[in-house]
Amino acid sequence: MDEGTIFFDNWSAIYRTIIAAVVAYAGLVVFLRISGKRTLAKLNAFDLVVTVALGSTLATILLSAGVALAEGLIAFAMLVGLQWIVARLSVAWAPIKKITRSDARVLLEDGVFLEQAMREERVTRTEIEQAARKEGFGDLADLAAIVLETDGSFSVIARAKAGDRSALRSLPKRSPEA
Repeated sequence: MDEGTIFFDNWSAIYRTIIAAVVAYAGLVVFLRISGKRTLAKLNAFDLVVTVALGSTLATILLSAGVALAEGLIAFAMLVGLQWIVARLSVAWAPIKKITRSDARVLLEDGVFLEQAMREERVTRTEIEQAARKEGFGDLADLAAIVLETDGSFSVIARAKAGDRSALRSLPKRSPEA
C-alpha cells in the first residue's frame, strides 16, 4: 500500500464493501432468526465465543477482498449451525452439557464467604463486595446469597426477598469455610 491508498484506493473496493455489508448483514440476520434466540444468548463462555466468531467473520467479509461473499455466508451458516447442534446436544446429552456449560456457584451464603468456592472460581472478596454494593447493599449480613452465574455475572439475593430459596435449590450446597 502506498501513501495514496491510506484514505482511498478505488471505487470498486468501496462498492464491494457496500454490497458485501448489505448482503452479509441480511444473511446474518436470516441465519440468526432461523437458529433462534439461543444463538446470541449470553449464557456461558461457549456462547460468547460463537458471538465473537460471528462478529469477526462479519468484519472479515466486509474488509477482506480475499474472502468471497459466498464463503462468508457459508461461514455464518456453519457457525450458527454448529452452535445450534451443540446447544441441542447439550440439552439432550449430559456429557456435552458438562463440556459446554458451567454451573452457577454460590460464593456467599447467609452473609458468609464460601472460601473454597471462591478459590475454585477465582473470585476475590473484593469482587463479591463490589457486586453487593452495585445492588445497594452495604452489609453482607443482609444477603441470603451471591451467586456466580453461568455467564460470569453475579446474582445478589437479599435475605428479605429470598423467600423459600427455591431458586437456590439446584445449586451445589457448600458449607461455609473459614
